[in-house]
Amino acid sequence: MNRNGTLRLLPALLALALAASTVMGCRREEPVVVAAPTTPPPAMPPGAMPPGAMPPGAMVPGAVGENQHIAAAQQVLARDPKNVKAWIALGNEYFDAHQHQKSIDAYAKALELDPKNPDVLTDQGVMYRDIGAFDKAIANFKRASQVDPRHVQSLYNMGVVYAFDLKDAKRAAEAWNRVIQVAPASPQAAQARKALDEMKQPPAAR
Repeated sequence: MNRNGTLRLLPALLALALAASTVMGCRREEPVVVAAPTTPPPAMPPGAMPPGAMPPGAMVPGAVGENQHIAAAQQVLARDPKNVKAWIALGNEYFDAHQHQKSIDAYAKALELDPKNPDVLTDQGVMYRDIGAFDKAIANFKRASQVDPRHVQSLYNMGVVYAFDLKDAKRAAEAWNRVIQVAPASPQAAQARKALDEMKQPPAAR
């Protein structure tokens, strides 16, 4: 579930920003489309790539791990283009490989088949935010929260985009207060409270 992005802010706000400026997707427990490879890829730090490695998502003959999962989902979709779970799985793989537009497109196919999936709407919204399409991200988060008014992650992400990308403190506060209202004990509510407290402080105190 943790796919993070941070913004450059003043040092005094860094601790809060690392939590509050992060939009997160909905880590889905989708059924495995095909059997996973028996040999997992070596563990690497997030975003790291060994010397000579291909970019994330590149199709390499015999590759294992993430690239193989992309190929597997594509094979399923070649046989069954209306397999919504395969489109979601493909979108998820592109999401984790930071192939934003391909992820957006795969999620769009899934949403054509299942337009009321709040998790897919939220994950596609995160990808829109990553490419700077903030209005589209907001539209997705709003649709997700309309489908499921208690979908906390879409509400929290909405607040992040309003606060840090669109500089709309009023709407950010509305979204975060809604998070606290619908899920007061959630991690998102704890982060929302911290962000709201920071917004109330005068600039000199931050």
